[in-house]
Amino acid sequence: MSRTVTVTLSDDLYRQLAQLAKLAKLNVNEVATEAIELSFLPGDPSLLKPVDELPDKEILKLTQLQMSRAEDRRLTQLLTRQQKGTLTSKERGELWTLMQIYRNGLLRKAQALAEAVRRGLSKPLTP
Repeated sequence: MSRTVTVTLSDDLYRQLAQLAKLAKLNVNEVATEAIELSFLPGDPSLLKPVDELPDKEILKLTQLQMSRAEDRRLTQLLTRQQKGTLTSKERGELWTLMQIYRNGLLRKAQALAEAVRRGLSKPLTP
């Protein structure tokens, strides 16, 4: 089942979305939908709850969060192809999706690390 939702975006955000859609050879609605879907990190239910509501064990697990080896390997391949200028339009979409997964995971991991330090489960990271 699908629902139609109307969202008002700033001109700058819309331009970025449109540019990304153009690079991926997708329409703006497809890119926006995929971005929203990726922001929810489906799968592990602990990824959906606010970090400060998770038990200590789940916080510590999230501090070790990483992309799967296959996703990481594919991301590296696509980034290399992008640098060489040999990325296909299909691969651009795939790269964008993997970058979103990476960003979302990195954000969740950072939130977990901050919460672990706040709870005294981990020492603060040092530069």
